[in-house]
Order: sequence, then structure tokens, then C-alpha cells
Amino acid sequence: MSYEGGSYDVVVIGAGHAGCEAALAAARMGCKTLMITINLDMVAFMPCNPSIGGPAKGHVVREIDALGGEMGRNIDKTFIQLRMLNTGKGPAVHALRAQADKYLYQHAMKETMEKTPNLTLRQGMVEELIVEDGKCAGVITKTGTVYRSKTVILTTGTYLRGKVIMGELTYESGPNNQQPSVRLSENLRELGFELVRFKTGTPPRVHKDTIDFSKTEIQPGDDKPKFFSFETKSSDNEQLPCWLTYTQPVTHQIINDNLHRAPMFTGIIEGTGPRYCPSIEDKVVRFSDKSQHQIFLEPEGKNTSEYYVQGLSTSLPEDVQLAVLRSIPGMEKVEMMRNGYAIEYDAMVPTQLWPSLETKRLPGLFTAGQINGTSGYEEAAGQGVMAGINAARKVQDKDPVVLDRSQGYIGVLIDDLVTKGTNEPYRLLTSRAEYRLLLRHDNADLRLTPIGYDIGLISQERYDAFVHKKETVEREIVRLRETKVKPVEVNEALAAYESAPIVDGSNLLVLMRRPEVAYSFVDQISPSPDELDDEMKEQVEIQIKYAGYIEKQLAHVEKLQKMEKKKIPDDIDYNEIHGLAMEARQKLTKIAPISIGQASRIAGVTPADISILLVHLEHYNRVTAAKG
Repeated sequence: MSYEGGSYDVVVIGAGHAGCEAALAAARMGCKTLMITINLDMVAFMPCNPSIGGPAKGHVVREIDALGGEMGRNIDKTFIQLRMLNTGKGPAVHALRAQADKYLYQHAMKETMEKTPNLTLRQGMVEELIVEDGKCAGVITKTGTVYRSKTVILTTGTYLRGKVIMGELTYESGPNNQQPSVRLSENLRELGFELVRFKTGTPPRVHKDTIDFSKTEIQPGDDKPKFFSFETKSSDNEQLPCWLTYTQPVTHQIINDNLHRAPMFTGIIEGTGPRYCPSIEDKVVRFSDKSQHQIFLEPEGKNTSEYYVQGLSTSLPEDVQLAVLRSIPGMEKVEMMRNGYAIEYDAMVPTQLWPSLETKRLPGLFTAGQINGTSGYEEAAGQGVMAGINAARKVQDKDPVVLDRSQGYIGVLIDDLVTKGTNEPYRLLTSRAEYRLLLRHDNADLRLTPIGYDIGLISQERYDAFVHKKETVEREIVRLRETKVKPVEVNEALAAYESAPIVDGSNLLVLMRRPEVAYSFVDQISPSPDELDDEMKEQVEIQIKYAGYIEKQLAHVEKLQKMEKKKIPDDIDYNEIHGLAMEARQKLTKIAPISIGQASRIAGVTPADISILLVHLEHYNRVTAAKG
């Protein structure tokens, strides 16, 4: 017996990191939004590592914040350590990473959502999508409650037909022993969606008081931490250290002796696991020449004794896990509080999506997060904010927002998924981006805040502060270009930086281009205006030092954007285009690219195919214009 639960603009299924961002974005854009989750105590829960950020992932969090999302603000409230990685390298690969208090993180996010206008939270298990007139029109829960909506966003994470695996033991479960979602997965198949089976895993958790930290290396946070949100200016959060230790040859021996009990090698695990986050047993087998692997011991929060054993993801039996732990320096007497395990789940083949993250097969249905074949909280949240934005814009009868590859790592992520697909849990890496110098951690606001403002997720006050920062940086660059200096004024200061003296006059901008000269040199010679804070000074320095490289990348982007602007009509029949290779016809028909630019990135589509397609489009457009 069914029961009408109400009508909404947007229904979000799932309350993980994708679901939270999707629901908040839609609600903040004025849509009446419902978020349904199996367990309201698991909102924004971190079932695996208690951290946010790192290479590429940290960039995504900054981009989410620049668009008006919540992850950056939330981790800034609840971090127990902040650390900038790769500081010895160039700014393109600087990456902020936060250790989270996982319990404070989820409680703070839930509180934010509960206080957000237009957003209703409801506990329940969605089992079926409502389809009317070929469109997604709502959902039906296990209790028979019907929620009607104009759009639906699926953010089910690893819950679809979830199965936990540990040694010989297997049982149906979502992460952390939550209920799995079985019927919804079946419903998606009934609707014609192609699903794949993926796998991820998590390491054991151990008791802090049973660790001998004297045998490990301390990993403290930064003395003057930087933050994820452009709105956060300071914090009085106490920072807790992490600790580094290593596996030993005896560790590897224990694992090798028990491979006959490892589900990865016995055939129990069927799903494909993440290449870039392998289990410890996989690492030991694949890298048999290595005598040790790094293991980080990370606190899960201020008010718990649980420590996360980063680097020891495993699905080995419980007794083997304990033996492995106790073979590692510092953990000889450790007590395990939770076992590591692998989890298999169903995921959507992401080439079934438009770049807006709306499904091609069922208009009105969007998907985001691990259901799209990704791994990681940050990748999920990045998709979530875009799905929420585009579901809201569909309700408002506006065009979708699609970030291209030169605008953000989120653009790279989504384009990779919908254009190339993935045959394993996808992890965003800096190397996946062609324009790393443009997509820096420090300039996410300059790239994306205007978009967030235009769609209504950035407040007027925040936008005004952004404009002030942008204009202040630009004025300072002009000032440095116009400030002329003589050798007698600067040579002593240049010597302090071990930089060559000048013979003739110069300007400060030219001197700032020298790799060894820091912005502090400018303050010494010609003090900067008081309104220029440290963040602005960093931006001035980067823009000056990398101007030539940035201009080259921008010129390349401009050339490629011409390809992105050449749109491909929805009704084009690739089988009618003479000269296209058979593989190109099949791939183009399946992906249905929206532009020549996207078509050129499809595996199996050659430059020759693109040339033929361009000629056909010119003819198509002429015929269409003549008819019009």
C-alpha cells in the first residue's frame, strides 16, 4: 500500500559527500529539496580514511568552495591537522591535506543541512524510481512512500548490492555494517542501465594506548596552516600529529604465507579494485622487490582512541590482520578495534551520462559520486555540487553548467568519466589535467567564484570580497611594473637572495621574475600597500613568476575552445556519415558527444574521423540553415 509523501523539485538519494553537496546546492538555489538516506546518523560519514584533500583532491575541495559548496568550510571547522604537501615543488602541485575529526565532521555537516532552508532530511530506503512519460518523476521507498519530484539525484556510494568480504567471510552490507541497497540496483537494471561491479577496501583501526609511538616518526601539522575555504581566515583548532612507520620483511612474509586465504587471490572478490589505492596484500605481491611500505597512524578524532592505519587496506582474515599489525614497529602489542575489509558494490557505467551528469536514458535522473565509478570523498563531493547545480537549473528551465578541462579539476574529472568511462574505481590525479599550471590550488576562486555567483551559490558579500582581492592583485602587479629601481637601491638586497646584481635600472616586476627572489624582497625595497595580505602576495608572486608559462597554456586553451564551441546536434546519425571508421561510428553513437572537442577525446576516434565529422557538420549546418 502506497502513501504520498509529498512533492519536491529535487530528491537526493544518499547522504554521503556527493549527496550532501548536491542537496545543499539545490536547496540554496531555491529548489524544494528532499534528501533520503538509509540512516540519518551516517550523514557525511567517512567510512574509510579520516582525511580531506591531498594531490588533486585538495584542488577539488578548493573548487567546490569557490563554487559555493560546503566541504571546504566544514573541514576548516573540524580539522585536527592541516598540512600543505609538495611545498618543495612548484605551485601547480601544492596540495592541502587535512586530518579530520570524523565525528565532528559529520555532525557539523548534518547540522548545516538541518538548518538550510528548502532542505528536508528523511530516513528511508529508496527501492524504485518513478518513470512517467519517459522521465524520472520521483521515488518509492521500502515502506511504500511515494515522493514525487521534477528531478532525482542518485548518490548511493558503495551501498548498491554492497557485499563485505574478509577472508572466507562474505555478507551483504553497506560500509561500516550499514544496510545495503539491493532492490534499487535491480530497478536500475530493469530500466536498462548498464552497471559494473567495483571493489574498494579499508584498513583496520587500532587502540591508541596500545601503540608505542617512540618507535615511529612524528608527522606534525603546519605551524601557520592554510585553509580550504576562501572564507576561513583563522582557526583555534588544536592540531594533533600523525605518525609514520613501515612494514618489515616479516610483515610481507606473513602476507605471502596467507595468500591462499586472501579473497583477492582466491576468486572470492569479483569486483575491480582501485589501482592507485591497492590493498597491502596486492602491494606485497606487485612490488615484491620492496622491503618496506609506508604506514601512517592517524587519529580519527579528538574524543576517540581509534587510530586509522593508513596504507594497510586489507581483506585478509581477522587473525592474519592482527599478526600483520603486530609485525610493524610501534604496533608489537597493538589491539585491533575494527577489522579491515573489502566491499563490492554496483556502479553505473559513466558513459551513460551527459556532461551535466544527467543520464541519457532517463531525463530528470542525475547521478554523482561513487555510483559513477569514482573513488574518494572529494571526487564524490565535486560531482555532487555539479549534479545539484544542474538538477536545480533543469527545474528552473536553465542551461546546465559544464566546467571544461581548463576551468577546474572537477571539469577534468567529469569529462574523463562521461567521455572515456572507467574500468576501475577512478581516482583523480594531477597528471590527468593538461593545464596544471592554470588549475592551481591557490587560484580556484579566480577561476570559479564568478560562476558560483552567477548561479546563486556565492553571496554578494563574498563576491565583493573576491572582486576586491582580484583588483588588489592586479593593481599590485601594475605597481611593480611601474616602480623603477637603480642598482644602488637593490643590489645589496639581491645579494641577500644570492641573486646577481643589476648594472642598469630595472623595475620590480622584472626582478620578481627571478626564481630565487621572493615577494619579501619587494617589501624590503618598496613596501606593499597595507591591504595586500599574505594570500594576495602569494597570488602576485605566482602570476609574475609563471606569466610566460601561463600565457602559453591560455593560448592553447583558446585554440581548443574553438573545438568545444563546435556543437554536435542531438539528432546526428553517425552511421550515415561516409568515411567514418566503424569503431568511430560505434563510439560516437554510444557516447553522443556534445561538441567536436569532446568527440576528439573519445578513445578510438582518430584525427581523420574528426576531419570527416567536421566536413559533415558544415554540410549539415548549411542544409539546416537553408531549411530554416
